[in-house]
Amino acid sequence: MDKRGERTKRAFDVIVGGAVLVASLPVQAVVALAIRRSMGSPVLFRQPRPGKDGVVFELVKFRTMRHPDAEHVTDAERLTPLGQFLRSTSIDELPTLWHVVKGDMSLVGPRPLLVEYLPLYTPEQARRHEVRPGVTGLAQISGRNALSWDGKFRRDVEYVDTRTLALDLKIIATTVLRVLGRDGISQQGEATANPWAPE
Repeated sequence: MDKRGERTKRAFDVIVGGAVLVASLPVQAVVALAIRRSMGSPVLFRQPRPGKDGVVFELVKFRTMRHPDAEHVTDAERLTPLGQFLRSTSIDELPTLWHVVKGDMSLVGPRPLLVEYLPLYTPEQARRHEVRPGVTGLAQISGRNALSWDGKFRRDVEYVDTRTLALDLKIIATTVLRVLGRDGISQQGEATANPWAPE
């Protein structure tokens, strides 16, 4: 994608991301109240994540898990019914649209993973940070959490090399269909994707 394409992509992110963010505010208010009543504070989950060129920002989305009340409690045990619903519908991701408007993220790009993974990437895998991370991406429409980590990284780098506005529109449209169908939400037998443990 050339500089003109990048400017068009950024304008698209601001206009569409901003419009969806504003339109979703009533839904976000209801979700925040439901989380507060069922899990208490905080309502939002905050965690540092690497963005473009590995620059770290604080990712914000709705909280879906109870605080651990004992050691060795699994994520599946902490995930609440409300949290499972928010994840399966991707409603927990609505606050991340603020990152799109700010410029930390794009609507489409490789998903931002954990900061501690940065030194573990191969040089090829690290190319996923050549672009802004996305709310959704090529890996997500190719299987979401049901896709292997190696498969996700291959799709991420493929996106970096082939990205266009037309591809972004296709990924967004497919994401909406996948979310409505709740397709590829998690790995079989898992509440969430397995932690990545590269060899």
